[in-house]
Amino acid sequence: MDIAIPLYADMTALDAIGPYETLNRLPGVRIQFVGEEPGVIRTDTGMLGLMVDAALEDVPHPDVIVVPGGIGSRRIAQDDRWLAWAREAHAHSTWTTSVCTGAMLLGAAGALEGRRATTHWSSVHVLASYGAEPVGDERMVEDGKVITAAGVSAGIDMALTLATRLASEDHARAAQLMMEYAPEPPFEGGTPLTTPPSALERLPEMLVPLEVEFAQEQALG
Repeated sequence: MDIAIPLYADMTALDAIGPYETLNRLPGVRIQFVGEEPGVIRTDTGMLGLMVDAALEDVPHPDVIVVPGGIGSRRIAQDDRWLAWAREAHAHSTWTTSVCTGAMLLGAAGALEGRRATTHWSSVHVLASYGAEPVGDERMVEDGKVITAAGVSAGIDMALTLATRLASEDHARAAQLMMEYAPEPPFEGGTPLTTPPSALERLPEMLVPLEVEFAQEQALG
């Protein structure tokens, strides 16, 4: 079972690493990190480097695709090389999945047309432009062979569901136990509706400049 996780500049690290930590524990899987060329890419903060193992064209037909999101997703969703790979990979995949704004690459490649799908809360409305039915109140949406996850941490939920499909519920539960994934956040939050105004006011100061630009473009649709 070949699983391809694309890596690209200005992506969000946990979007890729959360599913990786879940899926690498399944029997018989081989996970490859693919990208424009082998070597290190820098994630959205510029502080963390991740290693690309193989060029996109070297892994044309993975069984499973897991596309992470991040501010760099805007670029790859408009890049002919990335789009060609995503279309070809999706045409032959058993499962096509995304985390956060990784859904934008799938949408631009035509993989979401006519399907229910989700992404980060700030960008859900953009999915309609790809012919998808936006779902803004679910952490994960499964429609046929396509599974899309909401923002960042929802990628682990998606990967546990995918692990069940690829192996079994027991395998998924064992992976969950190994990660000790039993969330008990210290406070309610994590969505616009459950976050108090005083915390919402802190959002701008947490955004890097590229994220501000990205959020403005997404707001315009």
